[in-house]
Amino acid sequence: MEETLWNGITMYADADGFRLGTDSLLLAQFISVPPKAALADLGAGCGTLGLLLCAEHPDCRVTGIELDERAHTMAQENIRRNGLAGRMSAVQGDVRDIRTLLAANSFDCVISNPPYFPRNSGKVSLRNAMARSEETLPLEALCAAAAYLLPTGGRFALVHRPERLCDIFCALRENGLEPKRICFVRHTQEAPACLVLIEARRGGKPGLRYLPDLIEYTPDGAETERYRAACHRGASL
Repeated sequence: MEETLWNGITMYADADGFRLGTDSLLLAQFISVPPKAALADLGAGCGTLGLLLCAEHPDCRVTGIELDERAHTMAQENIRRNGLAGRMSAVQGDVRDIRTLLAANSFDCVISNPPYFPRNSGKVSLRNAMARSEETLPLEALCAAAAYLLPTGGRFALVHRPERLCDIFCALRENGLEPKRICFVRHTQEAPACLVLIEARRGGKPGLRYLPDLIEYTPDGAETERYRAACHRGASL
C-alpha cells in the first residue's frame, strides 16, 4: 500500500508490516535539524523517518540502516519512487556492527524509532519480534552506535515508551550522550503518557529541558492543533 505524505513525497509499505505511525510522525517533527544536515536513521525499516525528514527539510540527507532484508528492499523502492537517490540512501546491516558500515563522526544527527520492549518480555509475537523487541537491537547498542556516528555536539533523537525512561537515560549517559530535551505524549490531558520523545547531545553538559506535553485529543475526541500540525493536517505549530 502507498501513503501520501507531503511536498510530493509518498511512502510504500508492506500491508502486513508496520504502517506510518504517530511515533514516527512526532519524532520527525521533534528532532532539531540544522541546515543541510546529514542524518542517520538506525533501524530504518522501509525508510519512514527518512521520507518524513526529506519531506520536511528539503536540504537534508538521510542514510538508513536496516537489518531486515524485506524492509531494506522496500526502503530502496521508496527512494526510487520518490526520486531521492541524491538525498537518501539505504544500507542493509546490523546496527551493532556500525563500525563496519559507516564512518565515525560522519553525521550531524542520528534518529531512531527503535524496538520498545526488552528481550524475553513476552509482549511481542514471533511475527513482529524484530521490530518490537530488542532481540537484534538492544538499547545499549543503539546508543553506542549513535555516539559513534556523531561528533561532539551532534544530536540523537529517539521515541520510546515512558516506562523505559530510566533505562534510556542510563544508556545515553554511558555512551556520552547527554539528554537535553524531553516531551511526553498523551492521548488526552488526563491519560498517562504513552510515548516519550528525547533529544540528547554528544558530549553535552547536564541540563534537561522539559517541553509541554503533547496532547493528541481534546475531551470531545477532536485532534488538538499541535497534534494536527505534527501530522501535517492544516494546523500550525
